[in-house]
Amino acid sequence: MDVIGIKDIIDILIVATILFYIYKIMKESGTLSIFLGVLAFIIIWFVASVFLQMELTGRILDKFMNIGLLILVIIFQDQIKRFLVEIGSHQRWRVIRNIFKRKKEQPEKRNEWVLPIVYACLNMSKSKTGALIVIKGIVPLDSFVNSGDIIDAKINGRLIENIFFKNSPLHDGAMVIDNGRIRAAGCILPVSHDNDVPKQLGLRHRAALGMSQATDAMAIIVSEETGNISVACAGKLSLRLSSTDLEARINKFVNENT
Repeated sequence: MDVIGIKDIIDILIVATILFYIYKIMKESGTLSIFLGVLAFIIIWFVASVFLQMELTGRILDKFMNIGLLILVIIFQDQIKRFLVEIGSHQRWRVIRNIFKRKKEQPEKRNEWVLPIVYACLNMSKSKTGALIVIKGIVPLDSFVNSGDIIDAKINGRLIENIFFKNSPLHDGAMVIDNGRIRAAGCILPVSHDNDVPKQLGLRHRAALGMSQATDAMAIIVSEETGNISVACAGKLSLRLSSTDLEARINKFVNENT
């Protein structure tokens, strides 16, 4: 009888960690059902080829596996990119570093450019001016930035409000904020088709949710109908936030991604 050693335990932990990250990203991106279907196909292929040694079925499934790998790369290219970025980011390695180096707890950093965003959202909420603001996480947003008009300006509350003013040519698109600067406005975002989204929520909310599923960015929404402020992050919508909640969420998000 073989004895399970330390190497086997590490092997299992590595595979379990990879599967967990894949499951998490697929769930957040709304493609979990496709992932589970692929996983079921792999299990059937493995059972038929290895355990049951069904030669004809195994050969047919082998052909599908060879072609399917290329198809999966095409289908899940955004998720694969996000997976690799998350694995390679310094935030993920910080946990390992802290094991060997004891780190004193520090108070949460308050970023000076967060308050202008919060005040602008609060003013737009009062006037029921619709807005969609995306704050970059780790995953690059160049493709989304290039879909709009490049601004590259310092964050300013009045500038944000003017961009989303109803008569502004850029008010229908999204604003992208990267490293404390307004990179672009009027950007086009992917729209989520999740059935769980409440029907009363409009296209801005679906675009914000879609962005949080396709990337690790945070999206802030100001509803044009109700004036409510909402946030989409990690594939989840948080509705009807106060200015205090919004500030805390942005600061936490920025601190975790810097």
